Amino acid sequence: MLEDRKKWTLKLKELIPGGKLKKDQILIILLAGILLLVIAIPSGSGSRDKGSAKSGGAGASAGSSEADQNSYAREMEAHLEEVLSQMAGVGDVTVMITLKSSSEKVVEKDVEGESESVTESDSQGGSRTTQNSSRGETTVYDGNSSQEGAPYISKEISPQVEGVVVLASGGNNAVVVQNITEAVQALFGVDTHKIKIMKKN
Repeated sequence: MLEDRKKWTLKLKELIPGGKLKKDQILIILLAGILLLVIAIPSGSGSRDKGSAKSGGAGASAGSSEADQNSYAREMEAHLEEVLSQMAGVGDVTVMITLKSSSEKVVEKDVEGESESVTESDSQGGSRTTQNSSRGETTVYDGNSSQEGAPYISKEISPQVEGVVVLASGGNNAVVVQNITEAVQALFGVDTHKIKIMKKN
């Protein structure tokens, strides 16, 4: 260890004009070396990689939520087709459903609130009341902490239906059209102008 230090001191003396090192100069060189080591440590690139991995994960979850939305619409179409095909006069039926929004998961949160009221009186008999309130929210996790479990989902809101198109063999019959319209409204709460019923070829 001492030999290494002597070698480094000799090398540094060669680099510095005059060949003599002061304690201040040695300290500055040492600090510069430490600074270079800190800069060379790849902590910045590691965090950048984590960030890109997170954004990749977000893209994947966005794609999966879109797939979930499409499968939900297909499932609703199949159910509606099954129900409508059993109605009198409808005949062969095909349904298309569009959704207004994707499903929404509501995360459970612990809410903590604090309220404080301060009344001040002055020498002239006047008084002033000040209200201070603070509110904090903490996400609840399945495990003991965010690292051990996923956020606890208290409820999931299904996607809202935007519009419905029905192609039915009996789509030219006014009574059948009225029955289909009422059935769709009862099931999905969609306005009449967002339901289109046509005769199927």
